[in-house]
Amino acid sequence: MEHTTQTPEVYDFRQYDRIWQRVAPNLEPYPGMTASVQQTASVRSEAVSLPTAPVPAAPAAPTPAVPSVPAAPETPAVPVPAISALPGAERNPCCMGTEAAEMLGVITGYMEAALSDRRYLLALARQAPSWARRDLRDMAEDLQDQARRLMAAHYLITGQRCRPSVSTERIYVGRWCPALRERYHAAACSGFNYARSAEDSLDPCLTKLFEELSKQSYAHAETLMGLLQRSLQRT
Repeated sequence: MEHTTQTPEVYDFRQYDRIWQRVAPNLEPYPGMTASVQQTASVRSEAVSLPTAPVPAAPAAPTPAVPSVPAAPETPAVPVPAISALPGAERNPCCMGTEAAEMLGVITGYMEAALSDRRYLLALARQAPSWARRDLRDMAEDLQDQARRLMAAHYLITGQRCRPSVSTERIYVGRWCPALRERYHAAACSGFNYARSAEDSLDPCLTKLFEELSKQSYAHAETLMGLLQRSLQRT
């Protein structure tokens, strides 16, 4: 068992002196204890009860003076250019401007033709063999993208949204191989017409757009020819 060493407490012996004086004034209250011990305890007790003198506060350090900074000179206002002077805000820009405006009717016609051909391809995909449906749907999605690009070109030229008119009548597809033949000629003719419009256009940006659409239409014609070749081999 461990023993802990405790520091002996300091008692105030004067209290016990007063008690012994009342109870037995003629008896020694602390037999065997020298007077020096009593005096030491009395001094310690008095030291505990003495009031503590307040410590004077240190004087506050003087705040250094901050030198005044002269005010910066005012910057002259920069004139804001007019909207008509900003790049791209010309009335006749270098691309999709007056040169392209001469072909707005052609752009609208191509837009409506692309949306119409898309409807035919989707109708054909619903009746096509399973191995040909993915190619037909991909081409229909390309035609949807063609119409959107043409619509964006129309807006760049005019600043107005174009709403093409597309027929909502039910489409009759007919037999599979004749339908592929018809779609092939439609895609090939679109590629040819886009290429011819690119040659006639005097607007460089519109020319580039027509050239890209021509290549995509010719690629559709090659895909349709491949589907037709595969179908003829099965019959």
